[in-house]
Amino acid sequence: MRAILALLLALVVSGCGLLYKQSVQQGNLLETDQVDALKPGMTKRQVMLVLGTPALQSPFHDDRWDYVSSYKDGEGEIDLKRLTVVFDDNVLVRIEGDYEPGKGVHAKGSDPESPVGDEDEDQG
Repeated sequence: MRAILALLLALVVSGCGLLYKQSVQQGNLLETDQVDALKPGMTKRQVMLVLGTPALQSPFHDDRWDYVSSYKDGEGEIDLKRLTVVFDDNVLVRIEGDYEPGKGVHAKGSDPESPVGDEDEDQG
């Protein structure tokens, strides 16, 4: 009887998420080499081949694609990243967001803890 009660208690506790909470990744997972491959003058088709389909594509802003990803760890901390690519007449003209080509995942100034310029020193 105690074994059944212990098993039932373990089942209830594990169902509540007290033992293990799974990390969750949603959206467009972008790698640094993908962002580094973006060059001004690329067509929409070329950008889509490099980055994949954007998470957000507004019918009202046909020249703007938004790639958004969120990562929630087991403790509930959420890391949100975005990349916006802007086109003019089907040609890539600007990249904005938390990714910067050649600099890695965080763009300058996106991390208030690190001063601008430290990224260059770490790579050299």
